[in-house]
Amino acid sequence: MKRGVIILILLIGVFKQAMAIGDAMPDTIMLEEISVSAIKQDVSNAETSSTIITRKQLERNRIATIKAASDFIPNFYIPDYGSRITSSIYVRGIGARMDNPSVGMNVDNVPIMNKDAYDFDLVDIVKIEMLRGPQSSLYGRNTMGGLINITTLSPMKWQGWRLMAEYGSGNSWKGSASWYHKFRDNVALSLSAYYSSVGGFYHNSYNNEKCDWENQISGRAKLEWRIADNVVLQNVFAASDSKQGGYPYEYVKTGEIAYNDTCFYKRFTLNDGLTLRWFSDKFSLSSISSVQYIDDNMTLDQDFLPLEYFTLTQAKKELVLTEDIVVKGNSTGKYNWLVGVFGFYKNLDMIAPVTFKDYGIAQLIEKHRNEANPHYPIEWITREFPLNSEFRNNTYGLALYHQSSLNVGRWNFKLGLRFDYEYATLDYHSYCNTGYNVYQYLSDSAELQLYKYVPIEISEKGKLDNSFFEVLPKICASYNFDIVGNANIYVSATKGYKAGGFNTQMFSDFLQQSLMGMMGIGADYDVEDIITYEPEESWNYEIGAHYSTQDNKIIADASLFYIDCRNQQMTVFPDGTTTGRIMTNAGKTRSFGMEASVKYSILSNLLLNLSYGYTNAKFVEFDNGKENFAGNYLPYVPQHTAFAGMTYNMAVNTNWLKEVVFDVNVRGVGKIFWDEANKNIQNFYALLGGSLTLDFDICSLQLWGRNITNTNYSTFYFVSIGNEFLQRGKPVTFGATLRFNI
Repeated sequence: MKRGVIILILLIGVFKQAMAIGDAMPDTIMLEEISVSAIKQDVSNAETSSTIITRKQLERNRIATIKAASDFIPNFYIPDYGSRITSSIYVRGIGARMDNPSVGMNVDNVPIMNKDAYDFDLVDIVKIEMLRGPQSSLYGRNTMGGLINITTLSPMKWQGWRLMAEYGSGNSWKGSASWYHKFRDNVALSLSAYYSSVGGFYHNSYNNEKCDWENQISGRAKLEWRIADNVVLQNVFAASDSKQGGYPYEYVKTGEIAYNDTCFYKRFTLNDGLTLRWFSDKFSLSSISSVQYIDDNMTLDQDFLPLEYFTLTQAKKELVLTEDIVVKGNSTGKYNWLVGVFGFYKNLDMIAPVTFKDYGIAQLIEKHRNEANPHYPIEWITREFPLNSEFRNNTYGLALYHQSSLNVGRWNFKLGLRFDYEYATLDYHSYCNTGYNVYQYLSDSAELQLYKYVPIEISEKGKLDNSFFEVLPKICASYNFDIVGNANIYVSATKGYKAGGFNTQMFSDFLQQSLMGMMGIGADYDVEDIITYEPEESWNYEIGAHYSTQDNKIIADASLFYIDCRNQQMTVFPDGTTTGRIMTNAGKTRSFGMEASVKYSILSNLLLNLSYGYTNAKFVEFDNGKENFAGNYLPYVPQHTAFAGMTYNMAVNTNWLKEVVFDVNVRGVGKIFWDEANKNIQNFYALLGGSLTLDFDICSLQLWGRNITNTNYSTFYFVSIGNEFLQRGKPVTFGATLRFNI
């Protein structure tokens, strides 16, 4: 609630600032439309596989997050599991469950630098663009799987009030209010507020409570100011605060969700992005600056059992500054060019204690020690103690990039090149203060007596650093056919990369092994080897085509791709009774597949929307020292993604009702392998959805349903300390959404 008040105060401050700007401007200024979107490229004409979801599609399908958008996009999969910190995205066999993302995200031109902040609800989205395949030559690090561009409604293009209220299954409430206003012809402002509450779908049988509840509040202010005929400014400020239970992981052996310790995730974010564009006859200059702040806390019952094993907390505060300067030629001739400089600074402070409890001490420490030396058994002096870890991670990045485009008749050739440098440091302090008693047997007796007390004082401090330099080329050629409508074919070769980093979650395991080593058992870890992991690199080879009729009744896209990936980053849970999870480089992988989509307006009021993606992603080289997985499929990557939807608009045109819209759709995903050994599988499944929308003059009422057939499927599977867990997908859900545009 306190943070909600802060968000409201900040929005009021932005409103007052905009009022002052508007009052200072002359009463009459006539300006032509100047756009602050598509600064680097026009996606509709890009020589890449892409999907564009319009505002009408977004509202008809209640899309406010990228997870919901993934239904429509071939070979684009975001499993819904855990909490909002788990924004795992998989595209064409490229993906990550932790640390750096494989897909970049821009909201109103501003890059979101931390994937922990990817999963959020956004009000009044007008367009989502998904570009598949590496976008690294223009956008750099962590876009090797693709790029998501989100554009929100402009107060220059729409004025008035937009209101939304929704209720659905799981005792889910949502509500938003947005105000759009032009103070002058050259100054406009929008203010948006959003609130949601979810009671939950999953039941924790241990405490008889829902474990996936959530409360969220957010706000956004968007200011657009045409300073002069050739200068435009856009500033977008956003803040959000959320808290949720999450982590409804079912123990496979019992088929129940049952754990005793508290699980939650809470997150507070502030973002401000300033875009300034200046135009001349020959070129344009754009500056995109941002400040991003995240303060979050993930606390888990790490064993997910009704036992006193151990808990994990990961609490961090991160500040990111970015600056992107783009100079783009305005030539309408044969040659076009773009050059840019991008830099960022990221400061992360994090604590990540793992707290061992009674059962965990007995099973993970005392048992192993006493089996190794039964003549002198031990007993811990307390039945709970923490393994503490503190980190400071500073990362600096600088990039120079260029793209040239040459038109020769119906041919277009593009060459992109980016030089990307990154330097990262990690200051760490891991420590533990505890102790145990050693006992011995009395002679000729089973009776024990105290032999000695052994204090445990571990303090490991150090500093690691890592630097990366990447050269990221892109080569593309396309041919435009001379037919009625628009049609082209393209071929491209693009290099992508994902930055390396540090396995901070492994420090608890490192401490555990150090502790066990003091008792004569346990592994001997080299900190630098186990904590650092290398960048992931790939080459994406692609051939594709775009086609649309002159009246856009048919819009079709298709592509074939092959990806050669080196040092692919994968999240694994180490074998045995360890407490951490680790990002490792999996040698070499390859993937190939295809994508196809078509929008067909069968009649003026009947629209068919189809998409399909196929990915065959396998290890070429991956030997973890115990098992060789070469030839196996990559885990967590669906082989098939499919969507089929039909929308029928029936005009009514009465005094009170204008239109009735019927929508039915089916989304299919699978097969998914859950482990490197390919022993656990989620087979292909399909989810049926649909809606009925009544459109009135100023409002609409939508009745909707998802997973109407109540299909049983899993969205996540993992093994921890030898136990198997999974998360089931959400059951059948129904609801109603009411919207007002005043």
